[in-house]
Amino acid sequence: MLASACAFVLLAQVPDRVPRRLVLTWHGDPATSQAANWRTESPVDRAVGQIAVASPDPKFVSGAVTVQARSESLEVAAGKTASYHTVRFDGLKSDTVYAYRVGDGQVWSEWAHFRTASDQPKPFRFIYVGDAQNDIKSLWSRAIRGAFQEASKARFIIHAGDLVNRANADNEWDEWFYAAGWVNAMVPTVATPGNHEYERNAATNQRQLSRLWQPQFEYPANGAPGIDGETCYWVDFQGVRIVSLNSNVDLAAQTPWLESALKGNPNKWTVVTFHHPVFSVAGDRDNSELRAAWQPVLEKYGVDLVLQGHDHAYGRTKNVMSGSNGRASSQGPVYLVSVSGPKMYTITDPAKKDRMAVTAESTQLYQVVDVAGDRIVYRAFDATGKLFDQFELRKDRRGVKKLVEKRVR
Repeated sequence: MLASACAFVLLAQVPDRVPRRLVLTWHGDPATSQAANWRTESPVDRAVGQIAVASPDPKFVSGAVTVQARSESLEVAAGKTASYHTVRFDGLKSDTVYAYRVGDGQVWSEWAHFRTASDQPKPFRFIYVGDAQNDIKSLWSRAIRGAFQEASKARFIIHAGDLVNRANADNEWDEWFYAAGWVNAMVPTVATPGNHEYERNAATNQRQLSRLWQPQFEYPANGAPGIDGETCYWVDFQGVRIVSLNSNVDLAAQTPWLESALKGNPNKWTVVTFHHPVFSVAGDRDNSELRAAWQPVLEKYGVDLVLQGHDHAYGRTKNVMSGSNGRASSQGPVYLVSVSGPKMYTITDPAKKDRMAVTAESTQLYQVVDVAGDRIVYRAFDATGKLFDQFELRKDRRGVKKLVEKRVR
């Protein structure tokens, strides 16, 4: 009892050294590596992670290995500086549950678990959400927590941009981390930036990526040359290649890189995510330049799902789309737009609505995607947990796809 009381006093005395905003990401192969990112409110002399193969016996902690973290200080608000820390756990065993914690050697986070990917194709589940952006703590929290309730065994969460409203607003990022809470410490985040992750520099008049993006997220350095760091990348996970593109900057520079990432893809399935939709659903929006640059490549290499945000409404293309005019073809991608936060737009163009198999306005949503061998099962739920949309993609040994509509009761 005395030891526990002393530990509590220690934490109470040094709150600025307590690890906060702990989030898992990937910097390399998810089967053999994991990254953990966190922040302290003041500099620490030492930042480390500890890791061990998880066991039901709490004595697993005696075998934990300590790994040095990388740290940087950053002014996050006027007169306020925080320290960001990243630890890379490498050389891990595939398909294994690990326990880890982070801290400075005296003040620690709790122990949390993650499972490395299998090095072979194997069924798994992931979550996809569109823009959080506004009223994050107040109203987005119910969507992301509902997603975890529905899919507590999800292996990662794809965020399709506009995680916050103002790129460098530290209080908004604080709400984003608060809303998902400890889920971020156990389920890796796969994030792509939206336009609201950019802010115009008053001195240069150039839009710049949030200065908080790279310190708090660690992603593979395998993206297109010259694109803002850790916004354009790919990872392979149990038979699926996940590709993040940055639809805010230099589309042309990313196009040949996208082609190379897809051409050399050995996986059965491919999921691509970026913020601005190929086929917009809301208002008078139309991203024609993006569509001209990327749609032919996405379709040439048989991408299966394209997960997007930005339009603050829901839209899923009819069947699977192909061609610049949106002709149906069973071998093209399914293009999806969704929103998880409370900011909503209306669908005013009948032609846009006609292009979609399913649409929704004024509806907070989250999506759960199951990948298992020759099929993908996609389900969209509203924020109350009610099933809203679902379909299956099936793919035979020759790679020929079929989309099967599933009834929603």
